[in-house]
Amino acid sequence: MLVKVYGAAVQGIDATLITIEVNCSKGIKFMLVGLPDASVKESHERIISALQVNGYKFPRQQIVINMSPADIRKEGTAYDLPLAIGILASSGEIEGDKLEDYLIMGELSLDGTILPIKGVLPIAIKAREMGFKGIILPRKNGREAAVVNDLDVYAVDNIKEVVEFLNGNTELEKTTVNTREEFYKLQQNFEFDFSDVKGQENVKRALEVSAAGGHNIIMIGPPGAGKSMMAKRVPSILPPFTLHEALETTKIHSVAGKIGNETSLMAQRPFRSPHHTISDVALVGGGAYPQPGEISLSHNGVLFLDELPEFSRSVLEVMRQPLEDRKICISRSKFSVEYPASFMLVSSMNPCPCGYYNHPEKECVCPNGAVQKYLNKISGPLLDRIDIHIEIVPVPFEKISDKTPAEPSASIRQRVIKAREIQAVRFADVEGVYCNAQMTSKMLSQYATPDSEGLNLLKTAMDRFNLSARAYDRILKVSRTIADLDGSETIKPHHLAEAISYRNLDRETWANKL
Repeated sequence: MLVKVYGAAVQGIDATLITIEVNCSKGIKFMLVGLPDASVKESHERIISALQVNGYKFPRQQIVINMSPADIRKEGTAYDLPLAIGILASSGEIEGDKLEDYLIMGELSLDGTILPIKGVLPIAIKAREMGFKGIILPRKNGREAAVVNDLDVYAVDNIKEVVEFLNGNTELEKTTVNTREEFYKLQQNFEFDFSDVKGQENVKRALEVSAAGGHNIIMIGPPGAGKSMMAKRVPSILPPFTLHEALETTKIHSVAGKIGNETSLMAQRPFRSPHHTISDVALVGGGAYPQPGEISLSHNGVLFLDELPEFSRSVLEVMRQPLEDRKICISRSKFSVEYPASFMLVSSMNPCPCGYYNHPEKECVCPNGAVQKYLNKISGPLLDRIDIHIEIVPVPFEKISDKTPAEPSASIRQRVIKAREIQAVRFADVEGVYCNAQMTSKMLSQYATPDSEGLNLLKTAMDRFNLSARAYDRILKVSRTIADLDGSETIKPHHLAEAISYRNLDRETWANKL
């Protein structure tokens, strides 16, 4: 008997409907077609064991299974459950009336336990889009799928529960989540807060400007100055997720298998901090079967690269295109996938190999030319794409021992939110632009044109520091953000002066040690 069961394949961060056609007839062969990979073909043994342990007979007939569309590669173990249900339905063990109403996915263990899978959120979104009544999936994925409204989510532990439900012998409990309530409840819970940071007011100001406009930033300073400490606190001053941003970010983490078992919707912006030994594939995504990389896992959040010059040159250079386009396209011979990568880059570095160049107390022991050589590990085009360069000096003892609490993240965050609200109104009619860092050159002439005094100041800075055209654009973007924080409709000379001061590494005199 021919029956159809429905599953899904995840490509990029979206899912495609997969129709599993199963036909049992006279014979003894088992044939699985439709471009399955090795792990899908191995499901045969898992299904036989799971059915036997739970008292069901694997049919002694010829079984032909087609996974359609046949030109899409089927990967992973998530097809175990729909394949098993299709075999039982085709052999008459399950009534096929309900099969067309549900999308079914799950990995089987040998005793019939249903194990969690990746990519549940895009699969659930596809199920609702295709008009399915509900989705049947592993227990540990239930809350993740329940984020999608207008879809019945049945989370199960064992294949026997699914069989009994489809035969009408029992009812399954629906998994429900109050998405909005949980989402807004968890938005304020931050592990790190700027109230813990003593001193460093100029660096905090630079990070506030960076967060307000979505600008990339690099911090340069000696060991122990607090670069990593402050970077970890950046998410606490970023504007809270919108539901759309949270859904998009959760989809990426779902596909990568980074969602916790009891997580529904991500409520806080991601903070990713890969080690400097990371490969370029791990950073941008890819592999034989493409997966999101760290830049995509940082989407709508922060990517922190500590000790930037220690990263491989090839790793840093592959970031240049995603920093501009805010997406990454991974191409293979037969297909390509696109992952979003709109992240805020926060990076840090020592000023030299020994770490004490420009230190107010300790002397740099690096040989002649070492400072410039160390800085040259970061290419000019990459530095041009980093809007804010801020130098950090160690905090004096008086500041460290001061018991007065510093300004908390909540206060800084309110100013950032207010500036972002101004930008939201400004770019309301422009698709894909949400903050000043995303402005195009055309938009700069519309929203970030300084007056004559400001232009003269900018011209002097360009000539003195030999800045590039891209650095010119970055200065205008940052000055627009500073003006927004100031509540000013126009860019004033002191806004430009502050933005110019954030281009430390562009100055030829900065690394003038011979």
